[in-house]
Amino acid sequence: MYLTKEKKQELFAAHGIQKSATDTGSAESQIALFTHRINFLTDHLKEHKKDNSSRRGLLQLVGKRRRLLDYLQRKDIERYRAVIADLGIRK
Repeated sequence: MYLTKEKKQELFAAHGIQKSATDTGSAESQIALFTHRINFLTDHLKEHKKDNSSRRGLLQLVGKRRRLLDYLQRKDIERYRAVIADLGIRK
């Protein structure tokens, strides 16, 4: 599988609000996980152009991430800006 348990823990530790590997539910850690999956699916679709089911999954992930980013922007603009800068997401 492209995303191992160790890689997930590393993502959560690097991007969680409390900077711990057990912080899996915060918006920052979820956005980091979605971003990793989006990047993987984007690379996959560059090679497999006719894989429409993966394309649909990618679009759903982008929508989920967008909703989480909108939530974070409403609740705490500083955390939102930090996540955008850290992950290199453009608005």
